[in-house]
Amino acid sequence: MNSEVELHLQRNFAWAKLPASVKLSFGNSHKEWEKAVVDYNVKNQRRWKGSVVRQVLKDEKKYYQDLIEHSRAHLMLYPYHLSDVMVKGLRITPFVYYTKMMETIMEQERSYDSLPNFTAADCLRLLGIGRNQYIDMMNQSRNRRFFRRRPASVLLPVKPVTLPIIEPYWTMHIGLVTEDDIRACNAAEKAIVDKLIDCGGLKVGILEKATCLSLYSRGLVYLSVPVLDSDLIIVPPLENFVMNRVMGDYFENLLYKIFVSIDEHTKVGDLAAVLEVDVELVKNAISMYIRLGFAKKKNKERIDLHESWAGHFVENSVDEDMSAFAAPLEREESEDMFDSKEPPVIDKIALLKQPSEEGYTKRIAFLFDSTLTAFLMMGNLSPGLKTHAVTMFEVGKLSDESLDSFVAELGKVTDTAEGEAKRYFDHAFTLRDTIQFLRYNAAIDPAGVGAGVDLLRCESLNSLDASTCSRVLNKNYNLLISMAPLSNEVRTVSSSSPYHIGPPVPEVNSVWLKMWMYHVTGCGPVSFLLAKGTRLLHLPPELYPYERLMITTWGHESTIVNTSNVLMALNEALSHSAVLLQAYSKRNEAEIVYVTFPFDKPEADQNELNNVDMGASKKLDLVNHPALKKLSDFVDFEHSCGYITFINCSKQYCERQDESPPICSSNVDIDSFDDWKLLDMYLGVPLFSTEVNKHTCHLLLSRNLCTEKSLIALTDSHRRLVLFLLDFISEYQVVPLAEDDYSGPGDVKSFVCQQMPGINLPPVPYPTRNLMFSTNSLTEITV
Repeated sequence: MNSEVELHLQRNFAWAKLPASVKLSFGNSHKEWEKAVVDYNVKNQRRWKGSVVRQVLKDEKKYYQDLIEHSRAHLMLYPYHLSDVMVKGLRITPFVYYTKMMETIMEQERSYDSLPNFTAADCLRLLGIGRNQYIDMMNQSRNRRFFRRRPASVLLPVKPVTLPIIEPYWTMHIGLVTEDDIRACNAAEKAIVDKLIDCGGLKVGILEKATCLSLYSRGLVYLSVPVLDSDLIIVPPLENFVMNRVMGDYFENLLYKIFVSIDEHTKVGDLAAVLEVDVELVKNAISMYIRLGFAKKKNKERIDLHESWAGHFVENSVDEDMSAFAAPLEREESEDMFDSKEPPVIDKIALLKQPSEEGYTKRIAFLFDSTLTAFLMMGNLSPGLKTHAVTMFEVGKLSDESLDSFVAELGKVTDTAEGEAKRYFDHAFTLRDTIQFLRYNAAIDPAGVGAGVDLLRCESLNSLDASTCSRVLNKNYNLLISMAPLSNEVRTVSSSSPYHIGPPVPEVNSVWLKMWMYHVTGCGPVSFLLAKGTRLLHLPPELYPYERLMITTWGHESTIVNTSNVLMALNEALSHSAVLLQAYSKRNEAEIVYVTFPFDKPEADQNELNNVDMGASKKLDLVNHPALKKLSDFVDFEHSCGYITFINCSKQYCERQDESPPICSSNVDIDSFDDWKLLDMYLGVPLFSTEVNKHTCHLLLSRNLCTEKSLIALTDSHRRLVLFLLDFISEYQVVPLAEDDYSGPGDVKSFVCQQMPGINLPPVPYPTRNLMFSTNSLTEITV
């Protein structure tokens, strides 16, 4: 379904009012349109009243029965926003809904992982069934008695568990109550039922708590979580989140989009305007967060509580754990700003310029990828660290208010690991140091006041469309800083506003950058960029002298393999991906050196470069490598930060005892530049090495890279770099890059100039020609 058709279905256009182009997409068939209307409304759990579906499907009850069956079959969340219909009309409570769902997947012998993340969390909340409980029930079900399996229904709970979270401001409504139900009620329960019938919904905090929970467990009442346009929402580190899988339905997608966009300084109504989503949908999503315990209101309503709630801790307007950097909250703000049911009309320009809360200033965003969260979760680094890592992955964001506890957990990590596990510990140490360096550092904040830091996951930002992502970033941040290296699987955030210290477009973080560097400098290891579908009968002769090779499949990390068994693995990879094949070492390990930039030293005198092969006793510094001099004509090393990797494939090198390459060339004795080749370049703040990280942070500060003047120069130089790189890619593509891969104007330069401000470019294009870099030149080859 294309976006135009979906827009008209969303806006409830009748058939007679549809434009001709939309009718044509249905084959000018009224029946096909009716099918699409029902299908769209059922999948999106829309209300029958007020929707065009009521003109197509006259039976309201049949519509809601189809909706609930579709939702249950597709393991979607219970439609809490339709509770008045589901509970009062069909008597399908959340407990009944999830019990039937759990019974079905048990009978089908599906694994617990088949449940989507949010659905699994809601099942845990209401049924008390998590992964371990589900496995135990499945084992009991398979335990045959009298040659028959035990039915799943007898193993499931008969009533909901006690709600782990219930707040006094939640509203209780009467459900479908029969005379038999009334006869089974005691006097206190009858009194509350009568109140709910007479008054409608009531705040649960003014009622007797135990009686309310008793009525709820029997399905006679249901709870709603009111969310106002003026509410401010806090998302603390996730507890009891179930990491299974995602389904991609409309509500799940919305939940993840709001997760990465929400902050405790933006009102719900403003957030809906920034996302350009109906405010009622945003309220439904936030209401779900609060039910599951994944979020809470910052500005809670004051209620005169019933005495039975005396032991209930009513939080202040600002949570104690998050109050350190929160500005005072003004409760006198108007709550009737968005009275209309139509999406609010808001001046987005003004919204981006003004913070939602007095005293709130824009922050710095540190961009990371899923690799970092995997390191934090897999390493068993600290008992409390996993909660923060799960939040970083699932929410896609860890706000500045949570960083105190996060840094404290990182501080508990001890450096006792060896081998591969050492990578996890190193990343934890450098992440802690980087956060402490960036937070409230006036020299890093372009505004010069010292800003807080939010951690943002690139993949979560990519779930937003380009314009929405730009609005979210511009509203909350004045500087983006990327970790380095970002995974090749990640589409980097492309932004010139706010300023970005990191890869300006995804191509700069790809294999294409390597080939372009080798081409413009004439310096690099022997490399072959092979198009998808290529098949090699033997290795190229240029690689015969090398015992170990580096293979990089498109969009994945590099792996080192022995030359003796590389051919089979290489051809297998080429069947589904383009591959970069590079020389790595002639024997043992190659020698690797990292050179951080901006460079510490000025370029070498030309006489020194001319005499490097004449037996001079003076040791050389890779900062003065001729390749860097050539590369500096295209890359602005003065206003950007990152590192360049040099490799020595020829030297017979035994692995160092500390297993870590030196930080820069000054730590290595170099007599000649001849054997040292450019391997790669990454922009941003590195996290893989404590030494490289500290050196980069020092340069970031000492060279004043975060001043307005430097960042403006960086943005201009990034544009030039992107032009050079995209021109290079276009030159070695069979079809023009701008026309086919980017669907933009034919001229690459005009395309980039138009698209650079605040968008995520499409995926990095595959090579369509086989290229070889050898003997200081790049050539096209046929294999």
